[in-house]
Amino acid sequence: MLKKTLAALAIGSALLSAGNVMAADYVVDKEGQHAFVDFKISHLGYSFITGTFKDIDGKFSFDAAKPEDSKIEFNVNTASVFTNHAERDKHIASGDFLNAGKFAKATFVSTSVKSTGKNAAGKDTADVAGDLTIAGVTKPVVVKATFLGEGKDPWGGYRAGFEGTTTIKRSDFGKQKDLGPASDAVELYVSFEGVKAK
Repeated sequence: MLKKTLAALAIGSALLSAGNVMAADYVVDKEGQHAFVDFKISHLGYSFITGTFKDIDGKFSFDAAKPEDSKIEFNVNTASVFTNHAERDKHIASGDFLNAGKFAKATFVSTSVKSTGKNAAGKDTADVAGDLTIAGVTKPVVVKATFLGEGKDPWGGYRAGFEGTTTIKRSDFGKQKDLGPASDAVELYVSFEGVKAK
């Protein structure tokens, strides 16, 4: 009886360990520039300005079988903002908006992941809740995320890729320059690949 009990405990422990091993750690592919944080905002209600950030890094833990256990941390160098207009980029990075001189990083740290099924293309989707910090102000946001796929790459690595969208209000993140109600909402689009840590 004791032998059977010990054997059962050993098997249970092995299965538990195997389950824990399934979740893998990834580093966002900054070196290959397979990471993007793009934004879109109305300019006074007359047109739209789109832009991106050139310097991004992050890491995440992911298991396709247990997406709810996933975690992610994302960092954006606020001074790397690019809207195809040098003077505007300097203004956005200034104290009127991102205040990059004082707050060099904008960050997102997940707090929960909730699976939401599949999209029209059959890709798994999830609501990723987390804390977004911009210009020293932290607010909860929910990113509508899609798991795009995973597998080996041509360089001997293993990758997983995602995209996500959310909309935030500039007025939630400190005393930024007021450009009117039409320019308060900012649409964010994120797309990235992570390389499995060795």
